[in-house]
Amino acid sequence: MNTEPIHEPRQGASPVDTSADVVGNKLPDNAFTELAKGEEYRPVMNPDRPIVEVTPYSVGMGLLLAVIFSAAAAYLGLKVGQVFEAAIPIAIIAVGLSSKLKPQNPLGQNVIIQSIGACSGVIVAGAIFTLPALYILEIDVDFFKIFLSSLFGGFLGILFFMPFRKYFVKEMHGKYPFPEATATTQVLISGQSAAAEENKGSKGQAFVLLIASLVGGVYDYLVATFGTWAETVTTTAYSWGHTMADKFKYVVSCNTGAAVLGLGYIVGLKYAFVIFAGSIFVWWVIIPLMGAYGAPEIAAMAPDSIFKEYARLIGIGGIAMAGIIGIVKSWNIIAQAVGLASRELRGAREAAKPVRWQTDISMKHITYFILLALVAVLLFFWVGVIHTFWQAFIAWIVVTIIAFLFTTVAANAIAIVGSNPVSGMTLMTLIVASGIFVAIGLNGEQGIMAAMIVGGVVCTALSMAGGFVTDLKIGYWLGSTPRKQESWKFLGTLVSAATVGGVILMLNNVYGFGPDSTLQAPQAKAMAAVIKPMMMGGTTPWVLYIVGAILALILNWLGVPALAFCLGMFLPLSLNTPMLVGGLISWFVAHSTKDKELAKARNERGTLVSSGLIAGGALFGVFSAITIMCGVEQPENGGEFMPQILGLVAYAALIAFLYISSVRAKKA
Repeated sequence: MNTEPIHEPRQGASPVDTSADVVGNKLPDNAFTELAKGEEYRPVMNPDRPIVEVTPYSVGMGLLLAVIFSAAAAYLGLKVGQVFEAAIPIAIIAVGLSSKLKPQNPLGQNVIIQSIGACSGVIVAGAIFTLPALYILEIDVDFFKIFLSSLFGGFLGILFFMPFRKYFVKEMHGKYPFPEATATTQVLISGQSAAAEENKGSKGQAFVLLIASLVGGVYDYLVATFGTWAETVTTTAYSWGHTMADKFKYVVSCNTGAAVLGLGYIVGLKYAFVIFAGSIFVWWVIIPLMGAYGAPEIAAMAPDSIFKEYARLIGIGGIAMAGIIGIVKSWNIIAQAVGLASRELRGAREAAKPVRWQTDISMKHITYFILLALVAVLLFFWVGVIHTFWQAFIAWIVVTIIAFLFTTVAANAIAIVGSNPVSGMTLMTLIVASGIFVAIGLNGEQGIMAAMIVGGVVCTALSMAGGFVTDLKIGYWLGSTPRKQESWKFLGTLVSAATVGGVILMLNNVYGFGPDSTLQAPQAKAMAAVIKPMMMGGTTPWVLYIVGAILALILNWLGVPALAFCLGMFLPLSLNTPMLVGGLISWFVAHSTKDKELAKARNERGTLVSSGLIAGGALFGVFSAITIMCGVEQPENGGEFMPQILGLVAYAALIAFLYISSVRAKKA
């Protein structure tokens, strides 16, 4: 593959003529649809010209935002267990700055800012879900173990995903919804659209996105920060619903957030229905059966507790098997990537020079970098963690195999539903690794240390792979150079890993992660609860994992998307219900008229409005985090009658806003 450099304009040189860099102020009509035979997708930025992307401004701003959002996301994630997605807020900030500073080709530079800055959220998710468990189990860990596990995990996630870029981003064009990438792309293109509309004195896409962002942002801010109404409406808030939950273990719940509703609209009815089906299978079949026929201690538990302690584990087994099925199905893609690397290592080159828009880092170089990263990981395990070479070597094999194989699973999940089941896959990794470590005599505190570091590397790798597919899809839609996104992602990972390592160490010194700490670290506590009995002599619920694996095989045989169904089993019902609501709204909007052109225009406007709801929810989620950090506490009123009624009314109003705003579209 050709990798000749594409030069940016030199300092002091005459600027490149950018008049033809951007060929449109909105995404092409076929951006979200499958391409017909012979049809091509042409991105917003001219794919045939070199464009301004990597500059001191774009790199510097991306790194600054990576530091800021890494620190903020780490604190919030350790306090409440939720890591906000940084890509959308960073894209909004980039667009706002470019409108004031007027850099050359702001769209190309904003993609780089977003791509570098978004390393923050994915690195944070990989680190805080696992590594604080060591402090919880009273095992000391220094800065370099945290930093290097995050760094190497991030590097492996980038490198292992690169060979699959063209498959997920180009070949699957229009087949996956890519909800987060869609919302972020709409934000980035809105800056270009706003400039054009300002020149014409009109209001168009950017205005629609702005209004939807404000509505979604203020809506989510009020409920997340002050509990103005119930964030989750549930039948257990009523006496009859409480009786149903207590006696029969039946519960219905729905998150009322604007961002999740918008996510469901973009995902669409097909996948939203499959995800919801997986959720109701767990909540309305498995949990009631466990409550009726399970052991007395299970029958006495609340439905939420049964889900967390038992039923959810079936979903984890299903996700693992769905991932294996996906690996088998995409084996030809893996073989093609390996074959390309082999040909390039032998000196072969492609006959046709790829256009700038489809130029990746050379597969030959990717192969070298993967080998270098793997050697570094082995040395890290041997010298810094385990200290016995053959045990370190086995840990290295576990990381290499799982991180490589489940890279495609993480990317698939993000492409379909915008949610990466990284905690579930990491939990499965910890269980497998712990079983292997105990068998080779690596147990006790040393075994716990090794397992959690291995889990941290894998968790960060899978988190990075899921985030990276979003970045590259954004670049594909807009016309960025993949090679530049890929190259500068490493620097963003380095800075984010260093920031997260320092923040975790500081927070442990200030607050600690014990039971009375301000920082609850719920995912890390769950990991600690699983790993301790395995290393100290305990039982593992293999039966539940096997049931999930068998279910995934049956679903695949029936032609049901197994990963989407099992994701529904793993995620809470309250998050899957609004996915279905959003999917239904998208269906009604698309079928609100028999005029095909008008229906298409309405659906596209609905996608834009939904992107605004997601963007506003994400950005104001940061504001909510800042407010909470300043000492404002949300009142515990989510289960009271009046907040529940207000939640239903507010949610109905939000649904009406999304539908009415969508059907106001007119034909072009």
